Amino acid sequence: MSTPNEQRRSERSRRAILDAALELCRERGLAKMTVEEIAKRAGVGKQTIYRWWGSKAAVLQEALNERVNSTIDFPYTGDLRADLHTQMSRVAEAFGSEEFAPYTGLIAAAQEDPEVAASLREHMIEPRVRACEERLRRGQEEGQIRKDFDIDTLVEILYGPLYYRLLLHTRPPSLKQVSEILDIAFSGLSPDPGRPEAGKPDPDKPEYGRAGGADGA
Repeated sequence: MSTPNEQRRSERSRRAILDAALELCRERGLAKMTVEEIAKRAGVGKQTIYRWWGSKAAVLQEALNERVNSTIDFPYTGDLRADLHTQMSRVAEAFGSEEFAPYTGLIAAAQEDPEVAASLREHMIEPRVRACEERLRRGQEEGQIRKDFDIDTLVEILYGPLYYRLLLHTRPPSLKQVSEILDIAFSGLSPDPGRPEAGKPDPDKPEYGRAGGADGA
């Protein structure tokens, strides 16, 4: 008689738990579902869940993170705008999908639980932000966008509208929205030799407070 493969059995249980957490969250919401319900649906003991995770939110976070790992990756075609469109479209599609709906519950839980908030930032938000920053910096180095823009702010400008629709339910995130965000952003991001960079004086405007300027003697 062969010896049971404990590693394979553990992975099977882990997958069942993650699937059960996603299903229950879609049905009942994170606030209403319990660890006991997750265990029952997954066919495992409650102690098995607590051996691997500290809370139902931690289970849900891992389940979501595994489903959307591909959205962290940025293609590199040499065209920054095209690569942003590809990656942001993946985000918009994920945000608009039923499978990803539990993400809003996780964000809501993070508002009241500092541990959930810290874990969400560390494992889901920050890796994707760093990937975007790296792609944007490469675009700056290649002269595809202005060098005077703050990269952190630029990430917020690009992805903030997607989160706005996700969390406030004004309209569904969409591919059309992604195109519009990039149209607006790149109208101000594209290098323009005739435009002074931030922090540099514009030769066509008076320098206030200096001799010869509006306040000069």
